[in-house]
Amino acid sequence: QEQLVESGGGLVQAGGSLRLSCAASGRTSSSSVRGWFRQTPGKEREFVAVIVWFGGSTSYADSVKGRFTISRDNAKNTVYLEMNSLKPEDTAVYYCAASYGYRGSDYRGYHYWGQGTQVTVSS
Repeated sequence: QEQLVESGGGLVQAGGSLRLSCAASGRTSSSSVRGWFRQTPGKEREFVAVIVWFGGSTSYADSVKGRFTISRDNAKNTVYLEMNSLKPEDTAVYYCAASYGYRGSDYRGYHYWGQGTQVTVSS
């Protein structure tokens, strides 16, 4: 089993920045991909970004490309999502996820999930 705990959400004005963290514990060596997704009420969970643990290759949704950066800290077993130039449409609950190898944008490919952290961007 692997446990993921997100932190860093909050309320920010449009144009501002936030950094989300996702700390992993448990059998973390079994998962090689970490991703960030977001969800608003009544909508399906949406892909934001993904990072491959070994090698560090990344991929982003078009809607956040150039504004968000995903990174990892091997020593802390933590993944970050740096969010800049935030827009009201970025408001959502953000979830950290882990998979054994799948690195795509379909949330159903991920095996472990955190509890989510709320990000609210005011206009």
